[in-house]
Amino acid sequence: MIDHGLCDRTGRRVTLRDVDDENWRAVADIAPRDDQRGFVAALAARYLLLSTREDVWRSLAVHADDTVVGHVMWGVDEDGSYWLGGMLIDAAEQGRGLGRALLRTVTAWLATQPDCRVIRLSYHPENTPARRLYESTGFRPTDDAEGDEIVAELVPEAATPHGPS
Repeated sequence: MIDHGLCDRTGRRVTLRDVDDENWRAVADIAPRDDQRGFVAALAARYLLLSTREDVWRSLAVHADDTVVGHVMWGVDEDGSYWLGGMLIDAAEQGRGLGRALLRTVTAWLATQPDCRVIRLSYHPENTPARRLYESTGFRPTDDAEGDEIVAELVPEAATPHGPS
């Protein structure tokens, strides 16, 4: 379990856990709001399949106390950079600070991994809420692109549990 002591705005402790026999169905059913489906998969099940079928990604379940509320996956690129992807908070759980707690928890944890010099993610230029969240937690756009998405990065020194606000 990855726990940096962060809570959502309702006071629930946000942790990241391996996807296992107990939680995988709940993780697979995580779905974003309808207006977000142009930017992310319709269900976290797609990301779980990527994690099991490709050697690049590792999926984690996002828990608020003991309730599965989201999904995130991470991987290491050939250049040694750590990447985040497949970040979803269930539509019914959004607006409670879970995305921010998830992002701060996973970046703080990744920053402790061997040789982690940079953490990257990508987002669609029209996904303004995602851009605001990423920038508020220290991610800065780069000149790189991943398809039609903007690549943003965070240096590990900024990836602390309480990070920039």
